[in-house]
Amino acid sequence: MDMDTEAVRWFTLVADGATVTEVSDLEPVTQSGVSRALARLEAEVGTPLLQRSGRILQPTPAGDVFKPYADGMLQQLSDGLAAVAQFVSPDTGTVSIAFQQSLGSWLVPDLVRSFRADHPDVRFNLTQVDDELRGLPLNGGTTDLELGTRRFRAGREPSRPGDLAVWRREIGVEPLRLALSRDHRLAARQKAGLAEVADEPFIALQPTSALRKLGDDLCEQAGFRPAVVFEGGDLSIVRGLVAAGLGVAIVPAPRAGTPEAATGLVHYAQLTDEGAQRAIYLTWPAGRPLLPAAGLFRKHVVRAVSTDRIRPVAGS
Repeated sequence: MDMDTEAVRWFTLVADGATVTEVSDLEPVTQSGVSRALARLEAEVGTPLLQRSGRILQPTPAGDVFKPYADGMLQQLSDGLAAVAQFVSPDTGTVSIAFQQSLGSWLVPDLVRSFRADHPDVRFNLTQVDDELRGLPLNGGTTDLELGTRRFRAGREPSRPGDLAVWRREIGVEPLRLALSRDHRLAARQKAGLAEVADEPFIALQPTSALRKLGDDLCEQAGFRPAVVFEGGDLSIVRGLVAAGLGVAIVPAPRAGTPEAATGLVHYAQLTDEGAQRAIYLTWPAGRPLLPAAGLFRKHVVRAVSTDRIRPVAGS
């Protein structure tokens, strides 16, 4: 059924007591146009909805049954149009962001805060994702943008069957540090090489983590395979085990002023090994345009990086 929503709205006006003349005065349509639209609506419904009573039209019993459903349909349509208008407006829309844990205490808050200074009514849906080697970009396509260290191949063709086609831009570098307990023999050092802890137990993320692979590669480059004694599900667990003196770990350098840097329970020594860092990427879909609010935020991220409004360089 291809029902004319204007005819439904005119029906509700007439059923509420308006005359056809009054409806035509309110709308850019003639009286005959209103009458024809009401006749088509009745034909689609399959029964008369209005009946004449003197000089006015009143609902038939079928019209009384139909009226609350028509009111509800029009209200839902109005709400839906308002929601879409709000959604696509750059100043009142919603931006969905996926991000990795290590960026959630500084980069993401910094970017959202500076963006909302100019666009206070934009809402954000934030989703934390793991740095899985085989993970899907944009949280499987449910978010507009991703901030993280996962390096998806950029282009209009997906890198693997089932993946999304994405664009990618490098926006900074996240240095890596050697995490040590405060009573570790190297805790007084500002810099250290991985070869110096080759015989010590390591705490790491799961083998499917890109950070885990990078750490293993750095250890191999230093001439040894790390003896991983604990595998944590996230970086807070890794740091907690390091603080307890159960091993050392390769972790992203905590941003100065974040909770990770303020605890004082873990010492982060700068790694002297070549390549002890990972790039931070901004990723967005290549197969569909971003809605205005998300597009504005993407431009804000690029501008914030290029003008040095954010510094993806961590403290010690």
